[in-house]
Amino acid sequence: MLTQETVEWPDQVDVLVERLESEATERALSREERALVDVYETVPILESEDCLHEFWQSEVNQQRVINSFDLIGAAALVDPLNASRWCGSCSPDRNDYSETEAEYLATIEEDLPAGLEELVELILAFIEGELE
Repeated sequence: MLTQETVEWPDQVDVLVERLESEATERALSREERALVDVYETVPILESEDCLHEFWQSEVNQQRVINSFDLIGAAALVDPLNASRWCGSCSPDRNDYSETEAEYLATIEEDLPAGLEELVELILAFIEGELE
């Protein structure tokens, strides 16, 4: 993936996610609360070296996570996630991709930095509109 700045969550987001993760052991989170936690927990995967490949090879509930990004209004991330869905049926080793697959995935991943860049503002607006 292209080099980018790491998403820096404001303290308000860190504290809220920690609280929700703690409360999740005692109660079911609302769809909005779950969306916030899903997005927060998925960003490090999307920032990793194998980003979209790693996302599709991970144990996360990929469809729920995509729906969570959609719920918060992050279409700039939903589109690359959906476009890379085929990675879920590929070899666990990204080095096994054909040249065409590797080039296509690299093209899709070029859209991620812009989507991640706007994520903090989207999350803050989502918290204000849906969780407060």
